[in-house]
Amino acid sequence: MKILVTGGAGFIGSHLVRQLLADHHEVVILDNLSTGALEHLPSQGYMLWQMDIRDEQVIAQIAAAHFDAIVHLAAQTMVDVSIRDPRLDASENITGLLNVLEAARQGQVKRLIFASTAAAYGDVLEQDLPVKEDHKLQPMSFYGLTKVTAEHYLELYQQLYGLDYVVLRFANVYGERQGDTGEGGVISIFAKRIAAAEGITIFGDGQQTRDFVYAGDIAEGICKALATDQVNTVYNISTQTETSLNALVDLFGQAAGTRIRPLYGPVRAGDIDRSMLCNEKAVSQLGWQPQMPLLEGLRRTYQYFKKHQ
Repeated sequence: MKILVTGGAGFIGSHLVRQLLADHHEVVILDNLSTGALEHLPSQGYMLWQMDIRDEQVIAQIAAAHFDAIVHLAAQTMVDVSIRDPRLDASENITGLLNVLEAARQGQVKRLIFASTAAAYGDVLEQDLPVKEDHKLQPMSFYGLTKVTAEHYLELYQQLYGLDYVVLRFANVYGERQGDTGEGGVISIFAKRIAAAEGITIFGDGQQTRDFVYAGDIAEGICKALATDQVNTVYNISTQTETSLNALVDLFGQAAGTRIRPLYGPVRAGDIDRSMLCNEKAVSQLGWQPQMPLLEGLRRTYQYFKKHQ
């Protein structure tokens, strides 16, 4: 397949590109390199377009290339940034998406894979965990809101123009090459500071939970979505396991071979208390399973940042 990966030089994109190349796909990356980096990528095997998805010029360029599929990863992914600057968040996550959708429509792209988020669900009651795809969407941040809005755009583009899509709502993604952004960014922040023998801060009491899923497993989920015949639907991509931030610190101590005593700060606006996504639909319909144990994934992430500090 000829596949465009927007945001392909970023954290998740760099894991995906390696997998797509290993599977012998023709890969084009569109990335403005604002948060992505060339050093994240393999040395060869793909084409890079250094462009911003908000630039209208991308519409004609993508359309003319006639891709079989687009994986749309490029986005503003920080909850706190979205709350401080909703216009920036919307420009990247809505305007950028619309450019990609228009390009896909004009270029007769067969399928678009969209990276959505657990933040679409907002804070849910304990009895509703693990959260299933049909749960009410109640985002608590503009980041979550733009992702929910994007999902509605995909539904209408399919109904009006026949553009097939698969929405993947990622849990808290972590792994090598991650920046201090996104919902799994706490792991990269902790890994960098622990590698540098610096202290770490937990915002809140540390009892808040997240569903941490390794970026390599995310890449495999995207590949499954590219191949499935179960389209125009939503899948959670998660481990279906809750891990508190306090437990995460303990695991980091094991991965790094040191004892860690975190500081505690005030709760941040927009942060949810508990998060765990049900992955049964992805397992049964996509044939996908998370493979990376959290301790091993943390060890790999820590070693990466230790090497690159």
